Amino acid sequence: MRHGGEKVVRIEAEALRALADRIAGPMARAFDCAVELLAGCTGRVVVTGMGKSGIIARKIVATLSSTGTPALFLHPVEALHGDLGMVVRGDVVLALSASGETEEILRLLATLKRLQVPLIAMTCDAIERAEDVSTLAAAADIALDCSVAKEACSLGFAPTASTTTMLALGDALAVVLSQKRGFKEEDFANLHPGGKLGKRLARVASLMHSGEAVPRVTPQTKMLDVIYEMSRKTLGMTAVVEGDMLVGVISDGDLRRLLERRGKDGLDLSAGECMTRDPKTIAADEFAATALAIMEEKKITSLAVVDGDGRLRGILHLHDLWGTEMV
Repeated sequence: MRHGGEKVVRIEAEALRALADRIAGPMARAFDCAVELLAGCTGRVVVTGMGKSGIIARKIVATLSSTGTPALFLHPVEALHGDLGMVVRGDVVLALSASGETEEILRLLATLKRLQVPLIAMTCDAIERAEDVSTLAAAADIALDCSVAKEACSLGFAPTASTTTMLALGDALAVVLSQKRGFKEEDFANLHPGGKLGKRLARVASLMHSGEAVPRVTPQTKMLDVIYEMSRKTLGMTAVVEGDMLVGVISDGDLRRLLERRGKDGLDLSAGECMTRDPKTIAADEFAATALAIMEEKKITSLAVVDGDGRLRGILHLHDLWGTEMV
């Protein structure tokens, strides 16, 4: 049984190697043209497929959408009963069919041509051999070859290697397209606000303490009142501000060191005499991961959040990062 599983994986791996060779060789121009067509799409990428190809189509839609390309899945049967109305000029249709002869998809071709919607086909017929080109591939503006030497199914019937190549080709299109569009980490974070991934890509602004929750004193504030403010706001530190401008911070550690040096006489000093000048700060639109890296490097537990002019906007504490699953 173990050897049978190994054989399946090796057959599918070989199909992927063959696909990579086609993208690098005879299918290079078609692949590049498909990326250019998708990049120039002013509407949505409408992906359609029946059966197993339909399942792969849904995955391609999910990958496109999460990497910055608006996409939707169109079930070909539902399309024949009204859903084709969701396809409009400006869209690009990506149709998946292993045989290239799926009846439900072929029945969509006339309407797509009337709407002048460009069509990209993914089929498993060997497109480089003209006599083998399927109806769908022949009708498409761009035809991409997902053909395989054989399916991994022992009977040769169940779509296995062929659906694997379709999935990989869809991923290749989506990733190259996102790179072409300059899709960045922050764009990815904006499209994934929920779940573990969203937490790990959270922004400082969404986690920091702000408003009345921010401990703050002036440089003239006596240390006894500084201690009161730190205790009341429970962040183990306080910002020292002149107006809205951050001029320093005082942490629990600063307070302990002051009492060790000066004893109770230290309480007669002002915040301006005891504060740490030029403290480490961070911008509100930075990633929480960046804040954590600074805290770890500097061995501190909080960061003042400031704008570009040095005005205090909030405080980010190490405890605020616990929910992101980074610590």
